Amino acid sequence: MRTRSFKERLLHAVGFEALAILTASPVAALIMNKPLFQMGAVALMLSTVAMLWNIIYNALFDRLFPPGKPRRLGLRTLHALGFEGGFIIIGLPIAAFMLDISLLQAFMLEIGFFIFFLPYTMLYNWLWDKLREKWLGQRAGAPG
Repeated sequence: MRTRSFKERLLHAVGFEALAILTASPVAALIMNKPLFQMGAVALMLSTVAMLWNIIYNALFDRLFPPGKPRRLGLRTLHALGFEGGFIIIGLPIAAFMLDISLLQAFMLEIGFFIFFLPYTMLYNWLWDKLREKWLGQRAGAPG
């Protein structure tokens, strides 16, 4: 079993957040009737915080469920729920402050993001693991 390096964790987190910003920011700006610039600024702030949370959360998750062992749907669901639930707690006051909305409004926004991010998180991590397996398999077979 090979553990994940800091470099891999960083690449994982940056890829996750970049794709999420490009996907979710325009939709959120439209739904909330906020300028794209303002929603983009919120997305960048939350993304930065989420990347730090992603690295910490996934390092802890990997200690409990080491890479290389099967990660079936139930475990993937638990992983995504834990990540997103923790991030709602972290992101709620940030979103409320930056968008000048109430905590209840920020909570409703977070619920909307949760509905998007739960399947996104599961799919992204599943694809990441599949690509990682393939890449590591190719490296193991490469002449040294």
